[in-house]
Formats: sequence, structure tokens, C-alpha cells
Amino acid sequence: MLTHPFEPVADEGCRVLVLGSFPSVKSRENGFYYGHPRNRFWRMIAGVYREPAPEDIPGRRLLLLRHHIALWDAALSCEVEGSMDQDIRSVAPTDLSRVLSRANIEKVLANGQTAGRLYRKYQQPLCGLPVTVLPSTSPANAAWSLEKLCAAWAPHLPGT
Repeated sequence: MLTHPFEPVADEGCRVLVLGSFPSVKSRENGFYYGHPRNRFWRMIAGVYREPAPEDIPGRRLLLLRHHIALWDAALSCEVEGSMDQDIRSVAPTDLSRVLSRANIEKVLANGQTAGRLYRKYQQPLCGLPVTVLPSTSPANAAWSLEKLCAAWAPHLPGT
């Protein structure tokens, strides 16, 4: 059983919560969300806001908070070998009240189908916020180019 190694990114200015499923092996090795070099999350967020993609953790955190985006994952602990969402088993969900009590979240965005499914099953009944499931930024979702991801995500992100 693995336990989520990162704190949520959130402050009182956040209006949108982006939920992933659970950190990949590379993310856990690199110490922060979306740490696999081929994951397009940071390039997509930066692209939507027409900014350079930050390379370090403080820069990534600032990018999110500057645009009122909170970030966490749906699973607090789980069994998983490797990094594929389809291999996630025995999920214990995160307690979203840690973010919702600190920020005025108006909508939840799921980074991929698994995050959306986990949120609907465990967290939506408790917090009541609907979720919009967006295409995953994972390198496994190779059918979606960075340009297509930016176009799909932009209408749902604050200030776009």
C-alpha cells in the first residue's frame, strides 16, 4: 500500500480544484505532482496562460496559485505497481475538506477518467461539487497533442 507523498497545493484565492488520480513513480521520485518529463500538465497549464513552463517546484506552485488553481489527487493511498491508472486498487480517498475549507472552490476538474471516477465514487457525494472530466495530460494519452490539451482545458480554467 502506497500513501500519497505530497500536500495539496491550495490557498484562499483558489477557485478551481484539479484532481489527478495518484502520483506516478516519476512524480514520487521527483517530489511533486506531474514529475514525469513527458507528462504535459505543466506545459499545458503554462500554454493556456501563455507563460513559460516552470521547471522547478516553487515555480510550478506559483503558476497554479497565481491563476487560482488548487491541485491534489483523488487517492490518498492505494495499491499500484508502476504508474498506470488502470492498475490502481484498494483506494482510500483524500479528504478534500483540507482544500475546501481553505479555498472557495467553484468547480472540480479531473485530469483523466480515473481521477473523475474516483472523485465521483468517494468525494462528490460528500462535497456535492460536480466534476468535469478532461483529457489526461499523461504520456499514455498520446492521441492528444499539447495543442489539443490546451484547447480542451482552457475553457475550464480561471481567467481564460
